Amino acid sequence: MTFQNELINWYQINKRDLPWRHTKDAYIIWLSEIILQQTRVEQGLPYFNKFLENFPTVTDFASASETQVLKLWQGLGYYSRGRNMHATAQIVVNHYDGIFPNLHDDLLKLKGIGEYTAAAISSFSSGEARAVVDGNVFRVLARYFGINTPINSPAGKKEFFALANELLYVEDPALYNQAIMEFGAIQCKPKSPNCIICPLNQSCFAFNNALVNELPVKIRKAEQKHRFLNYFVCLNGDDILVRQRQAGDIWQHLYDFPSIETEAEVDWNSLAFVSNVKTAFGEKANFTHLLSKKHILTHQIIHLRFFVLKNYIFNFSKQKELNWVSLGKLDELPQPKVIHDFITECLLNNME
Repeated sequence: MTFQNELINWYQINKRDLPWRHTKDAYIIWLSEIILQQTRVEQGLPYFNKFLENFPTVTDFASASETQVLKLWQGLGYYSRGRNMHATAQIVVNHYDGIFPNLHDDLLKLKGIGEYTAAAISSFSSGEARAVVDGNVFRVLARYFGINTPINSPAGKKEFFALANELLYVEDPALYNQAIMEFGAIQCKPKSPNCIICPLNQSCFAFNNALVNELPVKIRKAEQKHRFLNYFVCLNGDDILVRQRQAGDIWQHLYDFPSIETEAEVDWNSLAFVSNVKTAFGEKANFTHLLSKKHILTHQIIHLRFFVLKNYIFNFSKQKELNWVSLGKLDELPQPKVIHDFITECLLNNME
């Protein structure tokens, strides 16, 4: 039995029942693909359901505000994906008469859609013969065929894409693509795959050469950057001061609090830190430490400290990103997950 047939037979027995597998609607498939990028199915499924419930059509999505989209996205990370989705929905409505494209080359013209996503959507919605190559496919091919070219190198990507297209089951590309992706997700897992029950183990290079834990090969990324953010919580009755983050940094257009960033973790009682606070918030400003947290992003590790600030002065005409909102309104605004967790776990509990 061929490699392709083994995968398809395995898939038909073991596949998970997922809602986007019951449709050829390119819009719904696009929703699932973008939400599940760099996200496990278990985490992404509630978001998929939430987005489809709020935006049953691409026209509904395009009509939403960016704030609404980011609020629904809150907690998924990689917020540029949510912003790109919103832009793409508007492009589809304005330039494609609200009909979501289902062909590979048209999909590549949309924002936030690369080669993998275009291949997936076109394959699943129109049956176009395009091989899908995601992390799961890289892993299956590297292990089965014994390929040690790094998957995140230009040479590796070229080699794996060529092999994936050579193996594509053109009679039913959608079925084959789903099969190999699912196989990588739940059988040929990154860690501790159960190779003993794998239907491909007799001909798998990695299994027969004790290289399962060594493949695929990936070039190590540069060391993560450390950043130190000191947040200042300002309360006025039932109102709280928030800041909408601007373009050019993490968490673009999400809401957090006024802050001071330092190059390293400093003693908050030190003269230098107290001086920075008074320069930013007025000579009479004083603060009390509430909580310290660490938040890990893909390329950065964020060290956060939260302080309650009193006797402060703000120039709202110069700091237009600052605004008072009620605590009730705050819940409607999109926030970085670490800020949302602080508000729900610490701030609101302390106010009750």
